[in-house]
Amino acid sequence: MTLLPEDSLLEEVEVSCRKSHHSEEIKTNLTHRLNRIEGQIRGIKGMVERDVYCDDIITQLSATQSALNSVANVLLDGHLKGCVKTRLAEGDEEVLDELVKTIAKLIRK
Repeated sequence: MTLLPEDSLLEEVEVSCRKSHHSEEIKTNLTHRLNRIEGQIRGIKGMVERDVYCDDIITQLSATQSALNSVANVLLDGHLKGCVKTRLAEGDEEVLDELVKTIAKLIRK
């Protein structure tokens, strides 16, 4: 089990040792999406530094949140159709409790 670094912008969370099995196409798609989001974040930081009007920054934040939600949806779809389906077929019903917690995290946003 691994923990994210304390200086991470994310809250400290446990990271599972399990691996996902995304196709190269999905990995490439997710990487491109995340690269665009990273650019959006840098752009927002620059807007703050240049004292851009708050409403314009909020609009960019909203677009970035939407892009992050899109990444989460792609991952959740793959998780349900891959990981969850496989674990249920193996008789591991604990995956359902894990899934409920995961969906709760997504809904909290």
